[in-house]
Amino acid sequence: MKRTQTRSVQVGNVTIGGQNKVIVQSMCNTPTKDVQATIEQIRRLQAGGCEIVRMSIMDMEDAAAITAIKAATQIPLVADIHFDYRLALAAIEAGIDKIRLNPGNIGKRENVEAVVNACKAHHIPIRIGINSGSLEKDIHDAYGKVTAQGMMESARRHVDILESMDFHDIVLSFKSSDPLLCIEAYRLAAAQFPYPLHLGVTEAGTRMSSAVKSSMALGTLLNEGIGDTIRISVNGDPCDELPIVRQLLKCCRLIDHVPNLIACPTCGRTAWDMQPVVNEIEAFLSTINKDVTVAIMGCVVNGPGEARHADIAIAGGRKEGLLIRRGEIIEKLPQDRIVERLKEEILAF
Repeated sequence: MKRTQTRSVQVGNVTIGGQNKVIVQSMCNTPTKDVQATIEQIRRLQAGGCEIVRMSIMDMEDAAAITAIKAATQIPLVADIHFDYRLALAAIEAGIDKIRLNPGNIGKRENVEAVVNACKAHHIPIRIGINSGSLEKDIHDAYGKVTAQGMMESARRHVDILESMDFHDIVLSFKSSDPLLCIEAYRLAAAQFPYPLHLGVTEAGTRMSSAVKSSMALGTLLNEGIGDTIRISVNGDPCDELPIVRQLLKCCRLIDHVPNLIACPTCGRTAWDMQPVVNEIEAFLSTINKDVTVAIMGCVVNGPGEARHADIAIAGGRKEGLLIRRGEIIEKLPQDRIVERLKEEILAF
């Protein structure tokens, strides 16, 4: 699927937009001033496939921590700014790679202009984050409710300020907890703005609800060629976001170094303890960066046929399984050796 053509924006050593690639992002949930905890979380996020990470800048102590965090990590860092534009200015001086602003709560135009001037001087892009829950009061009142059109009006106001200052290193996002509103807003934005779009469903909830909402909304947009960077929001450990986004991009054929796990739902024919094997192999595959299809099948009825189409597979029997490599049975295994041998074969693939 070819991406909608957008301007390219440089964030540190990562390019957003202007290419047929979608950049994966996440956000730390550690206090940024807790430098060591934040560094450790960023490193785990990067190991899981994150390419850009955002941090909350709540006060000047958070802003001052950016310098040490940046020195100890390898991926671009984004400062998340609300209410106080001076925090953005401090983050810029500390070496941040990108600023995220919610124009609805940043205050007067001159505050935005001060941030734009500093970003322009330091060649730092700005993401204008339009959130359905924090639109300007007059826009909300004019439409009577949150609408995609109101979100466009909010974005246009703030894009106009940046463009009037000859600033074009802009990324836009239009997040809502309503997947259908997200789809409508991003479609309108793709038609109206030349800037790269950061996709996301905000406040999406737990892993299950987030996976469903995000796949519905963001999968739809990705398959229409809309979106240049993405974050899937999950309550809790941000590292839990990455397996979901990797699989979503894999399904949309936008990434090719992610394993594919096939597993049958089980039925009364299943005569071995399959679920713990599937769970352990799924967790193991989340650490693997290669294009390999692994099938774990429950019985001899469909198992061998389905497994034949995988690179590596198990077709279960009675407390045992057949290990299959590219359609050829290579070994019969007792259940207690299945996980060990599957991991060996995946690593050797």
